[in-house]
Amino acid sequence: MELYFLLLLVILMAAALGSGFPVAFALPGASIITIAIAAGTGYLFSGATDAYFSQGGPSQWLSAGVTNLRGVYWEAERDTLIAIPLFIFMGIMLQRSKIAEDLLITMANLFGPIPGGLGISVVFVGALLAATTGIVGATVVAMGLISLPAMMRNGYSNSLATGTIAASGTLGQIIPPSIVLIILADQLSSAADQAGTLRKALYKTTTGELSMPSSFDVVSTSAGEMFLGALVPGLVLVGLYMAYIMVVAVLRPKMAPPVLYKGKYDTAFAFNVFMTLVPPLALIFLVLGSIIGGIATVNQAGAIGAAGALVMAGYRLNEGKKGTYLPVILALASLAMIYLVMSNFNTNIKNIKNTSDMIGVSLAIIASLGLITALVWSAIRAFKVEDTLRSVMRETAKATSLVFIILLGAAILTAAFRAFGGEHLVKDFLEGLPGGFWFKFIIVMSVIFFMGFFLDFIEIAVVVVPIVAPILLADPGANVTAVWLGVMIGLNIQTSFLTPPFGFALFYLRGVAPAAVKTMQMYKGVVPFIGLQLIALVIVGNTPQLVNYLPNRVSLLSDNAPPPRNPKLGYCVDKFISKEIAANGADLLAIGEAAGEMDLSILPDDFANATLDSFDNVAKALAQLKLAEKAAEDVQTASVGYRPLHQHVRMLERDAASIDRAIETLEDRINDLPEDSPKAAVLNGKIVNLTADKDMLLAQIPSNWEDEHNAYQQISKAETKAYSVFRRLSQQSYAPVMETLDILNSGEAYRALQDELMASKDMVANTAPIDAVEPLADLAGKFSDVAGAGGVKSAISKARRAVKSKTPDKEKAQAQLDKAIALYNEQLEWRANAEAEIAPKLESYVANMRTTMGLREQRKFTREQALFVASCTSYHRDVSLNF
Repeated sequence: MELYFLLLLVILMAAALGSGFPVAFALPGASIITIAIAAGTGYLFSGATDAYFSQGGPSQWLSAGVTNLRGVYWEAERDTLIAIPLFIFMGIMLQRSKIAEDLLITMANLFGPIPGGLGISVVFVGALLAATTGIVGATVVAMGLISLPAMMRNGYSNSLATGTIAASGTLGQIIPPSIVLIILADQLSSAADQAGTLRKALYKTTTGELSMPSSFDVVSTSAGEMFLGALVPGLVLVGLYMAYIMVVAVLRPKMAPPVLYKGKYDTAFAFNVFMTLVPPLALIFLVLGSIIGGIATVNQAGAIGAAGALVMAGYRLNEGKKGTYLPVILALASLAMIYLVMSNFNTNIKNIKNTSDMIGVSLAIIASLGLITALVWSAIRAFKVEDTLRSVMRETAKATSLVFIILLGAAILTAAFRAFGGEHLVKDFLEGLPGGFWFKFIIVMSVIFFMGFFLDFIEIAVVVVPIVAPILLADPGANVTAVWLGVMIGLNIQTSFLTPPFGFALFYLRGVAPAAVKTMQMYKGVVPFIGLQLIALVIVGNTPQLVNYLPNRVSLLSDNAPPPRNPKLGYCVDKFISKEIAANGADLLAIGEAAGEMDLSILPDDFANATLDSFDNVAKALAQLKLAEKAAEDVQTASVGYRPLHQHVRMLERDAASIDRAIETLEDRINDLPEDSPKAAVLNGKIVNLTADKDMLLAQIPSNWEDEHNAYQQISKAETKAYSVFRRLSQQSYAPVMETLDILNSGEAYRALQDELMASKDMVANTAPIDAVEPLADLAGKFSDVAGAGGVKSAISKARRAVKSKTPDKEKAQAQLDKAIALYNEQLEWRANAEAEIAPKLESYVANMRTTMGLREQRKFTREQALFVASCTSYHRDVSLNF
């Protein structure tokens, strides 16, 4: 019965959208009506409002109250979405300040003389506007009003001209900052959580183990990572557009002839180009550069962009008048002053310790006031000139409200879709397809592409992505990242602006194009660019590094980068170590053997033995790595024959699990029926048939499956164990030496506490017990900060407890302090000798082992290591045979 209501939901939604009803109300309206009908039908025929819901239902939802509303429908507190109004404001403000017009005219003069130059200038400006405004309608209209007449006047083909303008205007959907990328990041972050749960359940079902290794987790995404991931694919698309126009201009010169510039390419022209390009490029650098450099989050970058757009509008709208550039100069001077102050002073107002700190805080306040003044000044100008600020704020509020209400409506639609079993239906359909992940992915992308003929990008992003993304991300066969999936969907959704009959870019351009341009010419013109977008999809799909590398690189080079010992990076860290050992293994072995000859008799026996054992473990670790690499080769060899069998059996088991869910649904329906209902017998008959189908499926599992599965698991576990032993031996060949070296390097700090320790006995003897507690605690804390002084610290702590007890015992405290002094003097002698004789040799050993045996003991990757791991993790690694 649930499927009938699911069908009703789809029909109502399609009818509402097809009739022109606003999307923001069509999505939740169709959901609420269908839920109400299902609940009423269930109450009338079964006595329960939840009877015809596969999961949840009105009574359960209402009983959960506000918590359920936030958890099931939408989390309004999700801060990713804060960036949306900021970037919308930035785009509309820049559009109103006529930056697009300046760019188009200047770039047309610059590129015009080369074949296809006007078309290339339109693509170039489209890319710049995409990275600043990101508003498709405004960009297409501006280029249609300025560039289209010029292109037609100079003999450009109408179809090529309109296709170039429409396609270039849509670049704002994939080149960051982009609203669609923010929405996709928001949807995919939730989808990744659901996919992680699905993958853990799959791992538990197939292996029987309760916990899944973190290296198999689904990789989520954020708006910042989406921006970084989409940057290179966006540039690839720009390159394809330009290459196409150049090829057309060469092969068919009459379609895109060169246009001579009537002026002179002199200093004045160069200055004009410079002044036109620098402001938008500077804004791009501030917005994207702050994200790439890890300086700002996406929300903070959005605020930077909004402020920058306001300042640019302040001088552009006031151009030609006295003092045009004063707000800009004030803003730049304030920013420079803030940078200098932050670089040279402590500006923490809660931690002012001296006059220098006070000067730093004062200068920071002055610079901040200067920046605020520049922003207010620019805002006043924008408000006074044609009431620009008011209109921009109004349009920003409208656009933001539209996006948010569609998001809320789509969340309600998704909840209803899942309540009627739609998610399980889609999952069963996709998992029942042959060909694994890639066939499912092609089907989903094809559906999204064809939906683009009729729906806008927001509807596709918020309706389709929450349903299909968890299924695709949970598949361990491709093990794709959420950022790659998001960029692929973003590239696909971009075509929705060009595909007739409802391509919005075509509508925008039709509204400003001359009557001489026929609609069919526009449709014909965008077809090659749709093809180029699909080519870009294929390129990015086959080279995931184009998407994954930049986010990984920024993450691993940032201040809060994950450490090398992070289990999720274990595979790539092992690859880096193997590469280093392959190049320098003989040298490392010689270094270990030479270190083993070192005379460590100066050190206490426990330190000396642990250090010597570390030297011996170098050879063991190198030998173990060879065994691990051989085990990895064995796994690769075994997987060739095992993979087809594994895929076949898992497919049968998935089909059987789907039948189990169908049986469970029928059983729930039987439980809701009266005991003497004739429908129960019919449903029981269906259960019997489904059970027989399930048994037939399971009977198709080959008889050798268990033996082959167990054999492969043994080989796989042997590889895991081999690498685990190698990691342990590596740690044991480095960490004890590092501990010994830390002890020797702390000699100065150790000796500095001698006088205070020697005076502690007299202090305890000559003061009241209660007064000795705090000094002893302070002294114990100082020794705890010194490597290797744990015994001294422990004795001092016992002395402190002796004087702090209810019955203070000074004699016991004195005895413990005597013990501490004895331990101190014992260490003092060998520390001094070892510091001079042994420490330099250990320093050399540690330096040589740091990038191999000691890599996982480091707090951060070096730049070389980070770049290698970023490249390694950019590939999608198939982990399905572990499930």
